[in-house]
Amino acid sequence: MKPLAEVSGVVGAPAPEVFARLERRLRGGEYPMRLEVDPERRTLAAQGGWWYRGEYAVEDHPAGALVRHRVLNVAERGAWAVPLANRFFAGFRGRVRDGFLELLAELGGKKRSGRIRERARTVRSRE
Repeated sequence: MKPLAEVSGVVGAPAPEVFARLERRLRGGEYPMRLEVDPERRTLAAQGGWWYRGEYAVEDHPAGALVRHRVLNVAERGAWAVPLANRFFAGFRGRVRDGFLELLAELGGKKRSGRIRERARTVRSRE
């Protein structure tokens, strides 16, 4: 497994609550994925497609909960093609970051920021 992107951020809510919200969010996603959940360690992993694995960890933090997210290349065949293809899709890391910022806002129960949403839309439109 090769890491392609890693982001983290703080949500102003208790870690157990954020973990539960994240699990609900991942179970209700728009793409079919296998979900691995470890409530004791507060980790989740969503895997789908031929190469994608997203790992999440939720930890206690003085300001609430620290959420970490890693995108991994788990391709068994053609693993070399994933980083190459993602370089051609301009802004892959930016899209990961922007999507994660949206997720943090959602996990914190806040309305999504128009600024963040606009940045994410701009990055997606470059594809």
